[in-house]
Amino acid sequence: MFLFDLLFGKKKTAYAASPPSPMPAQRMPASSAPGTTISHDAGLIVSLKDDHRRLLAGFQSIAASSLAGNLASVQQQLGQFQTLLMDHLLKENVRLYVYLEHVLKDDPVSHEMMHGFRHEMDAIGRVVVDFLGKYKAIASHPELAPAFSTDLKAIGEAQVARIKREEDILYPMYSPPA
Repeated sequence: MFLFDLLFGKKKTAYAASPPSPMPAQRMPASSAPGTTISHDAGLIVSLKDDHRRLLAGFQSIAASSLAGNLASVQQQLGQFQTLLMDHLLKENVRLYVYLEHVLKDDPVSHEMMHGFRHEMDAIGRVVVDFLGKYKAIASHPELAPAFSTDLKAIGEAQVARIKREEDILYPMYSPPA
């Protein structure tokens, strides 16, 4: 969970939520992941795919502003992109991966594949967080513009490939428990 430690810090506060009390088996909704109170959400995948579309649109807007040489706009849009990305990753981590962790526990092949996606996202997340940190003040550092264009292209290619794989392979794993 390096990505979330990096994005949100490792410090735990006194008001951090404690784990929910397990519900008695007879009261647990039928669509919850086994061993949790995390319910299947029929709209989750649609929401995650909508996030993808907004992330891609944001990325295209950043690229257009960069091409036009509008570094102030690039800087502002990078902040918006970071917010969208963090919201998406948090939703994916809490609502998708935790649910799949429990639902797929008896399917070792799918479980391992899901873990692979999760670890790969941590690695991609580190690269994106470094990228966003490097260029967060690009409007004040126009000398970064040439490197930004190169780095932006690489981030974009990785983002498109990851989204395609998630939507084609990972998201179909998300289904109500049997």
